[in-house]
Amino acid sequence: MSSAADRTDRRVTPVILSGGSGTRLWPLSRADRPKQMLPLLGDRPMLRMTLDRVADDALFSTPVVVASESQVEQIAEQIGDADAGTYRLILEPAARNTAPAITLAAMAAAPDDLLLVMPSDHLIGDPAAFTATVRKGIDLAERGALVTFGIRPTRPETGYGYIRQGAPLGDGAFRVERFVEKPDAERAAAYLAAGDYHWNAGIFLFRAETFLQAVRSHAPAVAEACAAALAGIGEEARVQPDPACFAAAPSISIDYAVMEHADNIAVVPMSVPWSDVGSWQSLYEVSPSDESGNSIAGDCMMIRSTGCLARSDGPLVVAIGVTDLAIIATPDAVLIVPRENSQDVKDAIDLLKSRDDPRL
Repeated sequence: MSSAADRTDRRVTPVILSGGSGTRLWPLSRADRPKQMLPLLGDRPMLRMTLDRVADDALFSTPVVVASESQVEQIAEQIGDADAGTYRLILEPAARNTAPAITLAAMAAAPDDLLLVMPSDHLIGDPAAFTATVRKGIDLAERGALVTFGIRPTRPETGYGYIRQGAPLGDGAFRVERFVEKPDAERAAAYLAAGDYHWNAGIFLFRAETFLQAVRSHAPAVAEACAAALAGIGEEARVQPDPACFAAAPSISIDYAVMEHADNIAVVPMSVPWSDVGSWQSLYEVSPSDESGNSIAGDCMMIRSTGCLARSDGPLVVAIGVTDLAIIATPDAVLIVPRENSQDVKDAIDLLKSRDDPRL
């Protein structure tokens, strides 16, 4: 494992979580090509955009990408050769949610390393403001806080979890009073009006050892399984935990495992354009559109149609006289759904799973 003496003072190690499958963007996103590998917003895949966001060598050290073994070739294609020292790769033998994934990264780091944990598939529209906000959290993290970055809400969103801020800690940071599950519309409107709630973006900053202490205290089964899975592993550029040991880790998120239980949690509000790009509706909201409100990618023709998201990775799509639809075409599947109901894609996923359909 790395030595604390090797760490340049106040530099931060990005830990990019890339193990998700992105099924809510089916049929474009598949198990073998999840959404972080897709160029959903321009010509660069989401993972590449995330890595570009932490490319400032003055603040960020070599990133760590935590991913599934099935993603190795795609990651290498996007990032480059691991031998060039451009990133470190930790390969999860199985999907176990974010708490075990982050625990692997923390155990593979030096105890005093500052880790900036973030998803690989989110949009952040102002990288400079993102970096400035991360800097605000460094002192708190060095003093032993588990720092989370909350996005200032711009609408009463029911699709995100929330963080309620408590007492101020200085420099725009606050204690976390509580984490809140996804609310209904009435409560979301109340949170927006209150002004002390923030969207939970799943972005964290902490010393590796601070996080591991919390995991050992609040989720010991996660800590034990990850420690066993990494036993005997050194400073390899590609870390491959033992599959049998890692399989013993509970599948649990960092929020449920640690953040909702620890008492040293701080939130730093982040005022940036942000989206988890977690549905066709959310992709429409952050994509450019034409004078009819249609957002088009690929071979699509929209005739007397308005407010549609149309994407084709193969066949010609022609839409005539329709409104507010998501129309997604790939060589082997077509999805048509009202944009506002695009979260219902999960029903199609469930049906395909029940049929053992290979098009997942």
